[in-house]
Amino acid sequence: MGESLYPIAQWPKRERPRERLLQYGSHTLTDAELLGILLGKGMKKKTAIDLARELLDQYESLPRLFSRSPAELMKVKGIGLAKAAILCAAFELVRRIQSRKGETHASFKRSSDVANQYLPLMRDLRKEVFKVLLLNRANRLIREVPISEGTLDASIVHPRDVFREALLEPASGVILLHNHPSGNSNPSEEDLRITKQLVEAGRLLGIKVYDHIILAGESYVSFADQGLL
Repeated sequence: MGESLYPIAQWPKRERPRERLLQYGSHTLTDAELLGILLGKGMKKKTAIDLARELLDQYESLPRLFSRSPAELMKVKGIGLAKAAILCAAFELVRRIQSRKGETHASFKRSSDVANQYLPLMRDLRKEVFKVLLLNRANRLIREVPISEGTLDASIVHPRDVFREALLEPASGVILLHNHPSGNSNPSEEDLRITKQLVEAGRLLGIKVYDHIILAGESYVSFADQGLL
């Protein structure tokens, strides 16, 4: 890979990413240039843009880069703790913005509605993340509630945690949602066991479990569609 002969500060102003962003708008910059602005400074013989290109080459795409931990980002020479923290903070803000888009307006009438909104957000996560979507009577999203992160287990996903916020809202129903980092969307025995437990708990509390959706790669499985509820 080629390296820049001069630091960005010595580039003509019309070529500097920050100045171009301010004059022409962020949409005119490449992915590497936008990442370079976040990184700030480069290192000896490498500008921040060079480092950004190395990150993109290493992880092949922005979505894959977004899912990396600080430790993984720091494997690229020139990315230290401070730069890794800045990138991870920026990536998390993007995820939060995406997850809150239309939060008070999103209507989930079918499993594909949920998949279309959450696949882009969860398909590249490295750990299993379990969420509950709280819905009103019109099947509109009230808000999402994170329940657990890590290997899915009945001892971690407890009915008390799943339904606490649903009772406080109050929500008329919920959709269970989690990802499979393996890329295989087929439900495991533990997935089936947890779902059965939560459906029964919801029935006792008067809160319907509309669906449990597993996201993996570009695909998903809906328990409701498969007749598994």
